[in-house]
Amino acid sequence: MKFAAIDIGSNAVRLLFKQVFEDGDGLIFKKDALFRVPIRLGEDVFSKQEVSADKAKRLVEVMTAFKHLIAAYQPTDYMACATSAMREASNGSQLVDEIRKRTDINLEIVDGKREAEIIYCNRIADMLSKKKSYLYIDVGGGSTEITLIAKNDIVTSHSFNLGTVRILNHLVSKSEWQELKQWLKQHTKDYQPLAGIGSGGNINKMFDLSRKKRGKPLTYKKIKKIHNYVNSYSFEDRIKVLRLKPDRADVIIPASKIFVSVMKWAKIKRIYVPQIGLSDGIIHVLYDRYKQGNSKNEVSVAAN
Repeated sequence: MKFAAIDIGSNAVRLLFKQVFEDGDGLIFKKDALFRVPIRLGEDVFSKQEVSADKAKRLVEVMTAFKHLIAAYQPTDYMACATSAMREASNGSQLVDEIRKRTDINLEIVDGKREAEIIYCNRIADMLSKKKSYLYIDVGGGSTEITLIAKNDIVTSHSFNLGTVRILNHLVSKSEWQELKQWLKQHTKDYQPLAGIGSGGNINKMFDLSRKKRGKPLTYKKIKKIHNYVNSYSFEDRIKVLRLKPDRADVIIPASKIFVSVMKWAKIKRIYVPQIGLSDGIIHVLYDRYKQGNSKNEVSVAAN
């Protein structure tokens, strides 16, 4: 079976293609291709509360390209989701209508709670100890989703308006950092010792820089060291020396700050980085939907 997932984030827009294989030991999810376009919708929305005409045009063009890629790939099902920037944009619903009109793609703007649920659908905690407690931390351009997991069940989750693009544009107040700190201290105190699970492009890149073996956790000390190391380079040298993409070289600094802060306040000593994100969670949602006989979009993006 083949599935496709579109994730319209505050920093970038992604299209992920994956195959799902069923065998006697469970499921195997295999990535076929990932397309990523850094439109950075959050630059407009978090300061002006709307997507500019230029970025709206680019988004529609990208979605049109994605439409043709999906039509060529012929997935069993697909789903498109938009997160923080689109849900705050005053013209978000207008853009959804335009995308549907131009591409036949039904775009769902998800709230923070739904976003956290989709991310949790990756079920990465199943691969770890069911006797331990974990804090799932997903850092995006517009928001950070925190999910507390104990005995493989969600205890609670919350979406904070702390995102990398917001921070870069000086749109995060001290009170929002304080809200995150108080929430973590209140909700994690009864679940110690607590391990972290990090997702998002920035923590994936931090893991690459650590040179750790896949599957091994990063310590709080190591995360802090990586933050200081990357921050010691100028923006230009992060691109030239560290070989980061331009749209990664700036956001990785506020992202690492968020991870360092969350781990400190939640007393997390180790964090696992399975290198997954919202689009991977969408694939799991699609597979579950298929198994329940509720697939919806098999033919809705056929090329015109």
